Amino acid sequence: MDTEHEYRPVYQTSLVDPADFWSAAAQGIEWDVEPQQIVDAADKRSARWFPDARLNTCVNALDRHVRAGTVDQGGHADQPALIYVSAMTDTTTIYTYAELLDAVAEFAGAMRDLGVVAGDRVVIYLPMIPEAVIAMLACARIGAVHSVVFGGFAAPELAARIDDAEPVLIVTASGGLEPNRRIDYPPIVMAALDLAETASVRTVIVKQRPEFTTIEFPAALPATDVLPSSEQTVAARWVDWQACVDGVTPADPVSVAATDPLYILYTSGTTGKPKGVVRDNGGHAVALAWSMRNIYDVGPGQVFWAASDVGWVVGHSYIVYAPLLVGATTVLYEGKPVGTPDAGAFWRIVDEHDVRVLFTAPTALRAIRRADPEATAAHRHDLSRLRALFCAGERLDPATFDWATNTLLAEHPGTPVVDHWWQTETGWPICADPLGVQELPVKPGSASVPVPGYRLRVLDANGNAVPAGTEGNIVIGLPLPPGCLTGLWRDRDRFVRSYLSAFPGHYLTGDSGYFDEDGYLYVLGRSDDVINIAGHRLSAGSIEAAIAGHEAVAECAVIGMPDELKGSLPLAYVVLKQGAEIDQQQLRAELDDRVRAQIGAIATLHDSIIVTGLPKTRSGKILRKTIRQLTAGEHVETPATIEDPNVLTALADRILANPPLGTITTAATPEQDGDPVFPAP
Repeated sequence: MDTEHEYRPVYQTSLVDPADFWSAAAQGIEWDVEPQQIVDAADKRSARWFPDARLNTCVNALDRHVRAGTVDQGGHADQPALIYVSAMTDTTTIYTYAELLDAVAEFAGAMRDLGVVAGDRVVIYLPMIPEAVIAMLACARIGAVHSVVFGGFAAPELAARIDDAEPVLIVTASGGLEPNRRIDYPPIVMAALDLAETASVRTVIVKQRPEFTTIEFPAALPATDVLPSSEQTVAARWVDWQACVDGVTPADPVSVAATDPLYILYTSGTTGKPKGVVRDNGGHAVALAWSMRNIYDVGPGQVFWAASDVGWVVGHSYIVYAPLLVGATTVLYEGKPVGTPDAGAFWRIVDEHDVRVLFTAPTALRAIRRADPEATAAHRHDLSRLRALFCAGERLDPATFDWATNTLLAEHPGTPVVDHWWQTETGWPICADPLGVQELPVKPGSASVPVPGYRLRVLDANGNAVPAGTEGNIVIGLPLPPGCLTGLWRDRDRFVRSYLSAFPGHYLTGDSGYFDEDGYLYVLGRSDDVINIAGHRLSAGSIEAAIAGHEAVAECAVIGMPDELKGSLPLAYVVLKQGAEIDQQQLRAELDDRVRAQIGAIATLHDSIIVTGLPKTRSGKILRKTIRQLTAGEHVETPATIEDPNVLTALADRILANPPLGTITTAATPEQDGDPVFPAP
């Protein structure tokens, strides 16, 4: 692999002289006050990027592109900024940069008139509609800190975020649309406000959708000798979005410090209390703009589609901010990869809107593959203009990679399928194939190479670096590059405890994996997904990869089944492709053969169970911890992040009716069919 003149020197420069590297990257951002100091690493655990600079993120995403005029004049005012495609309402709406700026400035003015000022928090609880993008950018415009909560989250989860962020305003809608159901949002918000202990919320703005019954809000009551006015009461006042923006004076942008928070995004915590990841303005803008050009190879006028949700970090970074920062066009999709209306939905949008790069989750590809194994629906559309297909969210297993490369994109061998890896905390990729710097060879199962700015290492439990090919804890050397979390909202101790204490001088990713001899990283899964079999530590991800290669398997999840003799045994839950028929005993034998052949006899499966579906989060991650709890017979609370609770119910019923084979606890020969039963030395 020859990277001597492209990727390698860029990566080395970012580590050897990060100030120079990020100073050059900062030239792509418009500053109110130019940064003179690039990084303040006095507190190495939490570096401050561009600490003396000022800017406005909304100006960088919209105003400067409109100010430069039309496309013919060298600007983007008349270029599409946002393409809203709703499979749920069968509509498509396109906003130019000028139109999006007008909508954002108007709503920012409405928030200003409601008393929202720089530094105030605003909770955004909206479905995948343009108003979600507008509200986020409007907060950035006036310096308010937005906290987007995934639309449809249950009231207790919303209440926990309200209590932590203490917002003055909640922005919601009359409801969200999903296949075969509608979710009314106002009752959830009302219940959350009842549960919340804080009285910070003064106003709730509701975007009325025509698919829902119109809510009539009473007019504001003036103060009397007996009662205070509506604005002075403790209870939140509910108002209509349209009424708020009618006749409003658009808001001018507010300059903020580069280190001021742009948003808080909550991610699940192991203690039950969500962690509020804080992102700043300056480092965020610089890192995301750099990533669009150098990782995704997307620039002005090109269409980028992140098929995610604005409630997740992918939606924040690559639906809303990054594409607009570089003058590209972003797609906002309200629908599913299958069933709205069929498995060709993604490819129709790619074709119709000339999408240059599609970014989706492996679980979406597996759903499409299961429904359309030959990619017949995809081949009805022209995918020749697709530059690349990126995946993230969880590991892209080799079987799905092979299908995407050799079936879905078989007619387009120049279109790479790129697995890349990052986290809510980092906000942008840690490892990727940097297409805008140098397109590197793809290795199935690998998230490619470290992105410039990230000093990656793989360490053993004692903090020692492990050799190539050896699995360990993936960590990032401090300081973290710009764009990463600057801390947890009002919880410094938890930030240090969660990420910085395990390996001093490093950020703990919580994932395990290994580097190969070429410097490619293989992320095998969360560190707690390691299965300890007779003293051998095997990742669930590696066993899943072997199983997923079976021609009948659409997807699978492997967990550790407790065993008195070996500690744990791998247990596989398997979802078959649509139309596939196979006897469970035959499948068990064939999967066992695959695992033994690819990993070794030590990984012999305890059992393989065919199920109709796997419980997942709305962002596509398989809920392995929940599956482990169900298998162990523990009581399971339905996770707030679950995509479809019915899948969890069906799995629980399946386990109850046909529990996994009983664990082996007694007589076994010391060595049976090449399978050691004693702990490794």
